[in-house]
Amino acid sequence: MSLTLILLRHAKSGWDDPIASDHERTLTDRGTRDAHAIGAWLRQHRYLPDAALSSDATRTRQTMQGVLSGLNQPDQTQYLSALYNASVDTILRLIKRQSAKTLLICAHNPGIGFAAQQLALTPPQHQRFDDYPTAATTVMRFDAADWSDIRQGTVTDFVIPADLKQ
Repeated sequence: MSLTLILLRHAKSGWDDPIASDHERTLTDRGTRDAHAIGAWLRQHRYLPDAALSSDATRTRQTMQGVLSGLNQPDQTQYLSALYNASVDTILRLIKRQSAKTLLICAHNPGIGFAAQQLALTPPQHQRFDDYPTAATTVMRFDAADWSDIRQGTVTDFVIPADLKQ
């Protein structure tokens, strides 16, 4: 049996509102476009999540709305405060409790990037994988029947928004 994990860093956000907290930061226009582009890319490649978990920060909520609209799927994401600036250990604990066959996680760096690095059996040959820029997306498969059994998976795809503009 195979499980698929999609690890997504939130899209580009800004600091336009000097009063807003980090948690309330919103996507820039570029971030909104990038979220839609990643959703369209996921749909094109048939990486369709059965379940999604996201940080509850405004920028991750907006990223998920854009991605899911690109997938033509309703927003059934669970928005969790535990994923706001979560460590890699927290992200892995949440993953291991899931039951969906294809799971999408949207969170923040450095945790989401470190999770991708730790879970990848072999990292993709992409110059931006290690710094995991905004809207970076890794898709990996695990030869396991249950998320609690995963160790390292095979990266099947990695993309950043700049790759989609070529």
